[in-house]
Amino acid sequence: MNAGDVWLLVATLVLVLLAAVLAVAETAITRMSRSKAAALVDQERRGAERVERIVGNLERDLNAVYLAVNITQVMQAALVGVLAGRLFGALGVAVGILLNVVVLFTVAEAAPKTWALQHPERSALMTAPLVEWIGRILRLPARLLIGAANVLLPGKGLRRGPFVTEEELLALAEEAAEAAVIEESERDLIESIIDFGDTVVREVMRPRPDMVAVASAATVSEAVDLCIERGLTRVPVYGENADDVVGVVNVKDAVRCERSGGGAGPVGDVAHDALFVPETKRVAELLAEMQGSSVHIAIVVDEYGGTAGLVTLEDLLEELVGEINDEFDVDARSIEVLAGGDVLVNASLNVGDLNEDLGLGLPEEGWDSVGGLVFSELGRVPVQGDEVEVQGVRMVVQRVDGRRISRVRLTMPEGHNHD
Repeated sequence: MNAGDVWLLVATLVLVLLAAVLAVAETAITRMSRSKAAALVDQERRGAERVERIVGNLERDLNAVYLAVNITQVMQAALVGVLAGRLFGALGVAVGILLNVVVLFTVAEAAPKTWALQHPERSALMTAPLVEWIGRILRLPARLLIGAANVLLPGKGLRRGPFVTEEELLALAEEAAEAAVIEESERDLIESIIDFGDTVVREVMRPRPDMVAVASAATVSEAVDLCIERGLTRVPVYGENADDVVGVVNVKDAVRCERSGGGAGPVGDVAHDALFVPETKRVAELLAEMQGSSVHIAIVVDEYGGTAGLVTLEDLLEELVGEINDEFDVDARSIEVLAGGDVLVNASLNVGDLNEDLGLGLPEEGWDSVGGLVFSELGRVPVQGDEVEVQGVRMVVQRVDGRRISRVRLTMPEGHNHD
C-alpha cells in the first residue's frame, strides 16, 4: 500500500464518520418538535436558539442535510471501489462494496440513528451548528434539486412538500395511542378534527321534523312557555309555515319583553334575523362564521330553498368533543345492545358513526342516516316490521312515526363481534 492508498483509506474513514454524524443530525431534527425546541430555550440550554431556528425552517435545512448525506455516501462508496480495485483487483471491488454496505449501514446508519432516538435533545443541540452550516452551503443546490424533482412528479408542479395524507396522520395517531405516547381521548380528538374538515352541515343538522319552532303570530308569553317546556334558549320563528322562517327568538329577550308588560305582543317583534346556510356547507366554515358573528343557531336550507333543518353551535362542537349534555337533555341512547346480541339504534344515527362504533361496513354514499339507508333499500314508505339485509346485516324497522323511521333493530352477521 503506497501513500496514495493510505490517503484514500483515511478519506474513506473520515467520510464514514461524517455520514454517522449526519445520520444523528437528520434523526435529531426530524424528531424535534417546535414545542420541545421552545422548552429547550426556556431551560436556557446552550445552542437551544439555534435548534429553534432550525425547527422553524425545517424544510429548508432538512433538504440540505439530505443532500449532504447523499453526497457523503456516494463519495465514500466511490472511494471504497477505487481503493479495493487498486489493492485486490476486480473481485476485491465486489467484496469491498459488500463489506462497505454492511459497515455503512451499521456504523453510519443504524447505530447513530438509534443513539439519536435515545438522546433526542442532546443530539439536536450537538449537531445544530453543523446543520446550520450545511444549510448555508447547500441551501440553494438543494432547493434547485427539489424543484426539479417536483416538476417530475405528476400533478405536483412546483408545490412544496412534504405531502402527508389524512390516512397517514390517523395511522400515526393510532400508533402513538398504542405506544401510550398520547391518550386514547387525544387520539379520538385528532380523528374528530380531521373528520371535521370533511363534514357538511347536512350530516350534523337537526332535521326539519325534529325542529321546535314558534309561529310569528304567537305571543311572547307563549314563546316563553314553549322554551321552558322544551328546555331551549333559542327557537326559530316562522310565518306561514316552516319554510318561511322569519327569524330566531332568544328566550332572554322574550322574558325581558314579558317582564316589561309586552307578553301579549307577537313574538315576531322580538325575533332577530336568522342565519341561513346551505346543507352542503362545511361545518368548519360554519363554525368560524358563527363564532365571528356571535350566532348560536343557523337555519339549514336545501337546494330548492326549503327548510331542511337547523344546526346549533353545540351541534358543531359535539362533532369535535363528543356529546354535550345538560340538565334538559333526555338520555336517549343512539345505540343499545340487546340481551340476545341484536342492536337497537336511533334511525337518525349517522351511518358512518354506526360503522365506526360497531365495526361495520355499511354503505355511506347517497344518504346520511340509518333510516335513510333503510328507506333507500326498501324503495317505498316503510311500515313497522319491514326488513332489509345490507352487507350481511339484517335491519328491521322497529318503530315508525308517520312516514319516518325512528328506530331500527340490527342483527349482526354470524361471528361478528361489536363489543
